[in-house]
Amino acid sequence: MSSPPIVIAGAGLGGLAAALCLAKSGRRTLVIERAQTIEEVGAGLQISPNAGRILQNLGLGQALQAIGLEPKAFRIRRAQDGQTLARLPLDEAPARWGASFRVFHRADLQNALLDQARRIGDISIRTGVKCVDFTQTADALDIRVRTEQGPETLTAAALVGADGLRSSVRAHMRFGEGDDPVYSGHTAWRALIPADAAPACLRERETQLWMGPGAHVVHYPLRDASIISAVAIVEDGLAEESGRSILSLTGEALTHTIGFERWHADLRALIEAGASWRRWPLFGRPELPRWSKGRVTLLGDAAHPMLPFLAQGAAQAIEDAAALGRALEAEGRSVETALEAYQAARMQRAAQVLRRSRAQGYYFHLRGAAAQARDFAIRALGGRGMLARNAWLYR
Repeated sequence: MSSPPIVIAGAGLGGLAAALCLAKSGRRTLVIERAQTIEEVGAGLQISPNAGRILQNLGLGQALQAIGLEPKAFRIRRAQDGQTLARLPLDEAPARWGASFRVFHRADLQNALLDQARRIGDISIRTGVKCVDFTQTADALDIRVRTEQGPETLTAAALVGADGLRSSVRAHMRFGEGDDPVYSGHTAWRALIPADAAPACLRERETQLWMGPGAHVVHYPLRDASIISAVAIVEDGLAEESGRSILSLTGEALTHTIGFERWHADLRALIEAGASWRRWPLFGRPELPRWSKGRVTLLGDAAHPMLPFLAQGAAQAIEDAAALGRALEAEGRSVETALEAYQAARMQRAAQVLRRSRAQGYYFHLRGAAAQARDFAIRALGGRGMLARNAWLYR
């Protein structure tokens, strides 16, 4: 009789990457997803070399090249007048860090991971299955789930909670009061814009960051530069309670609601080219003293939800997946010991990225004299200096 699989709750990027990494380490996995179909809402995301190397090592190199776009540079601009403060060249990334900087439509990357997982015999995937609770025994783990057919109990070697910010696995690990998601005071507005509707000067194959007082915008092209993914992140543009009923705005309405009228004309034109900007309040959770309890552990946003200011949310989930695979690859190591090793390998790094990301948001949104000093420092460092400043992330 074969040993029970490792169950992964959540078929997002982190969960699917974990299944692939565990399969590579010789482990059988079952991925359960509460939704009936595995699909992502339309949005862009950035994958930096630290995660790109891992995906390449999972055999996804050709797929990444087919569905991703490699920006030639990362341009930092001042929102009020459009001035370029620095241009970071990205074409040397493969030689320096072993992989390119790439941008993806999130659904395209998730489908690439899903297709790869379905080709591997040691990975099973079930949809419409929600983790309800679990009970640990000396030898295994019983996971109670809810399906369309009714309740069911799964026997597993371990459970990995990769089920996002509002993780049911994390809730059932019972870390105590005060562990609920907390509104960060930031709201992200996201849109996909046809490239031919955007100003011609903003269609370059670059990632661009525009910094303004209390807000910033990031945009980059996707799908062979046919569309532009854009996100505007504002400090309490609409407070969580007062804005709860507002799900989307037109670009023109967003410009007036958020107060972008004073920003550069090209950026305003890009924003107003967005027919529908979807609202995403940004939440965080308290840092945990541990991610693992016995045969249960957490991964990605379930363990360390990050504000997007370093564009590392997906990348850190993929790093988690690789570390989990390595920890469970060691022969003669119990599952509990392996999960402790995974936790030890990842917690400090993830916490560092989480804190740096939070600080980066403060840096992006400076006002007055502090913003002037920031802009001077960026110019003084230059593009290559700014890229070297974040080399600790990409190595």
